[in-house]
Amino acid sequence: MKKYMKLTAAALAAAMALSLTACGGGAGSSGSTATDSGSAATSATGEEAALGGEEVTIKFANYALLESGYTEFWEGVKTGFEEKYPNITIEWVTAPYGEIVNQVINQAGGGDMPDMMFGESTWVPTLVDAGLAIPVSEVFDEEYLNKFDQNALESCMMDGEVCGLPMYDCAFMLFYNKDLFEQAGLDPNTPPTTYDEMLEMAEKLSQLTTADGNKVYAFGQTTSSVAISGSALNSMIFNFGGTVLDENGQLSIDNQGFKDAITMLKTLDEKGYNPQNAKLKDLRQLFATGQLAMYYDQSWGFNGVTTINPDAANFAASAMPLKGGDGDGASMLSGQILLYMDNGDAQREACRLLTEYMLTEDVLGDYIRNITPAYPVIEDMKDMELNPVLEGARDATQNAVNSPSIPMLNDLNLELCTLAQNVTVGGADVDTAIEDFRSAAQNYVA
Repeated sequence: MKKYMKLTAAALAAAMALSLTACGGGAGSSGSTATDSGSAATSATGEEAALGGEEVTIKFANYALLESGYTEFWEGVKTGFEEKYPNITIEWVTAPYGEIVNQVINQAGGGDMPDMMFGESTWVPTLVDAGLAIPVSEVFDEEYLNKFDQNALESCMMDGEVCGLPMYDCAFMLFYNKDLFEQAGLDPNTPPTTYDEMLEMAEKLSQLTTADGNKVYAFGQTTSSVAISGSALNSMIFNFGGTVLDENGQLSIDNQGFKDAITMLKTLDEKGYNPQNAKLKDLRQLFATGQLAMYYDQSWGFNGVTTINPDAANFAASAMPLKGGDGDGASMLSGQILLYMDNGDAQREACRLLTEYMLTEDVLGDYIRNITPAYPVIEDMKDMELNPVLEGARDATQNAVNSPSIPMLNDLNLELCTLAQNVTVGGADVDTAIEDFRSAAQNYVA
C-alpha cells in the first residue's frame, strides 16, 4: 500500500494537471481507536461526551455547497450534527466541481489538509496517488463496513484497499420520455432492452419534432471531452461485453465488445440520432425540453433535468442499460463518496461520527429520494422508498461492474472521448480510430 502521507512533487504535479469538468454532485491504522471511542460515545448519556468533550473542527471539502439545490441539505447536515455533538464544528472547504480536487491537493501541499471530502468514486486514484486519501478501515471498524454493498465498496478500491466510502450509487442507466414514445406510436411502458430494439424505436422517434419545430434526437450518449463522458463511454463498452482495461489495469481493447460499442457510436451519429459532442448537461437540457427521447445518464442527473423542467417527472422514466452484441447489458457502477485524510485520531473519530450521522434514512433519505435521486448502499436503508422515476432501473446496480482504478484514469477517459469524436465528428473509420486510441492510451497505463 502507498505511504499515504507522503506528498511527492510528481504526484502533486500530475494531479494538478487533471481537469475534472463534468456533470455539474478515528482510528489508528489498526482501527481499534475508532471502535473503542465509538463505544464510549454511544454509551454516554449525553452526545456531548463524544471525544471526551474535546473541541474538534472537521475541515470538510465539499463542492456541492456552491451548487443550487444542494446547499440546503448540506447546511442542514452541519446544523443537525453540531446540535447533536456541540463540541464538534464543521468548517466547509469549497470550490467549484472542476476545481475542488486541485484545491484540496494545493492546500495539503501547503500544510492545510482537509479531514474529509465529498466527491466521486473516479477521484479515488488521483487522491490516493497524491498521498491524501487513506483506507476507510483506518476510520471505521469491520462491523460498520460490512453493512455496505460490497460492489459499491469495491468501486472505491485502489491498490487493494477501499479508499472511499460510498454514500449512494447508481449505474449509467437509460432515461426515456414516455410522451415522445406515445407520439411515435410506441408503448411508453415497454422501453428497449437491446441496442437492436433501440435502433428500431429510434427510427420512429427521430421523425418527431417539438411543438415549435425543433428536431427530436432519438438517443443521447455523451462524447464531449470531459472525464465523466469517458466513464459513460466505458459503461457503454460494458453493455456490449467489452473491456478497456483488464483486472490488472492493463489496456485490454482487443475484444469484440469494445469494437461493437465504438461501431454503435458511429451508427448513431450517421443516422443523426445522437447530438454530436454533447456533455451530460447538454443531454439533460434536451431531455428536459422534449428534444431527446432516450439518453444514458447517472441517476442523479435527473436532478439537472428537473431543475430545468420541474414537470419532467410526469414524462420521464428509467430503464435498464441496453444489451449489445454478446454482452448482458452490464453497466459501470458510479457513486458519490466520502474520502478521508489523516490529521490524527481526534479528527478521524469526528469524521466517523459525522459519517454515521449522515448515512441514515432520517438524514439522507429525502436527499437521495428527491434531491439527488440514487440507490442506497447501506443495509439499514435498503428497503427505503425510491424516487419513482428510478424504479425501472432498480436492478441496474446489481448488474454493474467496476473499472480497474489506475492513477491516470481521467486521462484515459479523455482518450475514450477523443476516440468517440474521431468516429463521429471526425468521420474516421472504426479500425483506424481504435488504433489511434491504442497508441495514445498506452501513455496512461503501467
